Amino acid sequence: MAINFLSPSSPSSSCSISRVLNPPAIILLGIPATASAATFHHRGCLSIEIFSKARNNDRNQKLGGLASLPLQQSNRTLFQCNGVSPINTVTLKDVKLFSLFQEIGIHERGTKLLLENNPDLTFRPVNTICDRIQSLEKLGIHCHKLGRLILKHPDLLTAKEIDSFVHFVTVDLESKIEPLKLEHLFNTTDPRFFVGFEGNVKLLLHHGVPQEKLAHVLNNVNLAKALCLKSAEELERTIIFLNRFGGVDFIIRRPVILNYDLDGQLIPRFTYLYELSEKDEDATATVFRKVPGVLTYTVDHLKDHVEFLRSFAGLTNQEIFRIVLLYPNVFSASRKRKLRPRLDFLKQCGLNSRDIFKFLIKAPLFLTLSFDKNLAYKLVFLVKIGYKNRTKDLARAMGAITRISCKNFQQVIGLYLNYGLTCNDILIMSKKHPQVLQYNHESLEEKMDYLIEDMGREVRELLGFPAFLGYKLDTRIKFRYEERKKVSGEGMSISKLLCVSAEKFRSKKKKKSPLL
Repeated sequence: MAINFLSPSSPSSSCSISRVLNPPAIILLGIPATASAATFHHRGCLSIEIFSKARNNDRNQKLGGLASLPLQQSNRTLFQCNGVSPINTVTLKDVKLFSLFQEIGIHERGTKLLLENNPDLTFRPVNTICDRIQSLEKLGIHCHKLGRLILKHPDLLTAKEIDSFVHFVTVDLESKIEPLKLEHLFNTTDPRFFVGFEGNVKLLLHHGVPQEKLAHVLNNVNLAKALCLKSAEELERTIIFLNRFGGVDFIIRRPVILNYDLDGQLIPRFTYLYELSEKDEDATATVFRKVPGVLTYTVDHLKDHVEFLRSFAGLTNQEIFRIVLLYPNVFSASRKRKLRPRLDFLKQCGLNSRDIFKFLIKAPLFLTLSFDKNLAYKLVFLVKIGYKNRTKDLARAMGAITRISCKNFQQVIGLYLNYGLTCNDILIMSKKHPQVLQYNHESLEEKMDYLIEDMGREVRELLGFPAFLGYKLDTRIKFRYEERKKVSGEGMSISKLLCVSAEKFRSKKKKKSPLL
């Protein structure tokens, strides 16, 4: 159905989409041209929902029904050309399209450009366009976000791949993919690549990804790189390759690994560390199982870190791999901001290459801890209790307290002081047995209470045998003390009591037992 009206001038017989969107400033069907879009909106704006319900009645709609449509005022002229006499016309379809796009935040200017640049839209039934918009809204992309998306990528309204994609996401995947992930996908990927998405997702399920973990995986990968742009064959090869690191469990822990290219990225990175490990495949796989993120570093990044440890710290490839095997996060530390100043500190404390290796095997976390929030605080405490700067003793003490928090370290020092030990006593104990600085303060308190109250010893006995604080209270200290007290009484050496092996302790117990 077309609405014809007279035009004051008809300079050309050619017609354009822009004129279809801009009715002239004359009285149309008895409605003054000065009436605003809001006037029509209050009378009943044609929303997507209303249109969807009423579209079957469109053919029976009478001319007077146009009073309810949200036409906007304009001073331009509409044309429908018949080749000889131009007849100025606006169709009901044009009005519906305008209203439809207005509902998702696309106003007159945007609609005009959209139709001018995408003439295919003018040949599609309005019902079809409405259905497509509604299906996209089911993905959780609404109103103005959807409007902006369509303005940038109008093929979302015409691409044939969209319907099957939306159906799979909303029905099979129960709409569990986050709308932001889908927006990013639509913004970066041509719809023709959506064809393989469903098959690749089902391939993940086929290889063992649990249904309940599937949404977690999909929401933590780049949907385009991992599942749209990869062929099923390439994805399957990637999954099989990852089986040596734990397969499905590895993917669930680090879904982003699926973003990477197998031949160009994953295999070269594995191969580099495999060569560094002297071709120990199990050890190399262990590195990636511990920290899957290592596979996300480029080969150049890995090489630069290894070369730095080799040249600056004097470590061998074998030593470097042993450190990496113990603590793969060494690759996450900045060479300039973390590795260099920390290794320089160890060198200033008098440690040579062999000493540095031994230190890092015991305390690799030292390389990645924050200086301002951790290391500096601990250094101040160590100096306060008597450690001298730039000494091996200071380095050993730092290694001992690397794993504990600053709060626990402070509580440990405070505990020793509360039990009557001096800073010098703590220094003597920690030089003999650096671990006394790293024990949990609560377990320390229990052991010191037992030593003083139950065993009747002086706290200063710890100066001669600080390792006492490292033994388990119930299964070692209490058990042996109670057993030996039955035979030898209370005046026994705590070092001899605890240092002997379990086998020797049992044999001595049998010899001295009057029942045996």
